[in-house]
Amino acid sequence: MTDERERVRPSGVWATAVGVARVRARESEREDALFRDPLAQAFATAGGLESSAPPPSGDEAARRRRLGVAFSVVVRTRFLDDLLRQACASGIRQVVLLGAGMDSRAFRMDWPEGTRLFEVDTAAPLDFKASVLRQERAVARCERITVAVDLREDWPGALAAAGHDPAAPTVWIAEGLLIYLPEDAVELLLARIGARSAADSRLGLTLGSRGVIERFGADAGPGSAASLWVSEMPDDPVAWLAGHGWEATSHTLRERAAAYGRPAGTPPQHDEGPGGLISAVRR
Repeated sequence: MTDERERVRPSGVWATAVGVARVRARESEREDALFRDPLAQAFATAGGLESSAPPPSGDEAARRRRLGVAFSVVVRTRFLDDLLRQACASGIRQVVLLGAGMDSRAFRMDWPEGTRLFEVDTAAPLDFKASVLRQERAVARCERITVAVDLREDWPGALAAAGHDPAAPTVWIAEGLLIYLPEDAVELLLARIGARSAADSRLGLTLGSRGVIERFGADAGPGSAASLWVSEMPDDPVAWLAGHGWEATSHTLRERAAAYGRPAGTPPQHDEGPGGLISAVRR
């Protein structure tokens, strides 16, 4: 039986990871791409989303929302790529991707010798991903360890069993994750991360900006990413993270996009507060 026949079809929250892969595949085709993800198209195709297919028709407001989501995915991907490179340059050799989805950083980035990268997600997306990786004969550029566990369960125990060392600094990435978790689950996740973070650990987060659920979720179709969003960032994310023991810096999508030579093509539709791209250090 082929991998394709065995493959579980994307569903629920993790299906959004296939949509993210499609965005990354389209970005990778640009001459001025902010990153290259050679596996993204394979993930999108396996999930039934051809990267080259035109976006669905709809009204202008819906089109603008789709473009806005794609823009945020591209900018946040580059932002976290840079954060990971900086963390490795500082000597960190442990990486944990929480809600890893179709993340292919283990395969597409250059890692220092001795890097161990843990991908934490439920079994369904990890199994789907494994079938595509076998099909593509993908070879990781670091020691890649998958940890199949629900983030609502004892994922710290599963991570420890997989070999994570809390006494050594870790760079933690939660990309496109917290927006799907209720507030109490977000607080628990941060507490658990902090309890397993040695001094000088790093943290990269993406947070839903204030008002994003109202702007994008009001008429979101059933099963769409926006229909599953439940959590926005605190009014002061830097102070919030300080309360969890992290020295954080917040960046807006527009600020980072301009720094990458990809300025937003439209003026802001609302007053911009603190940004939802977060880098932090454990002190």
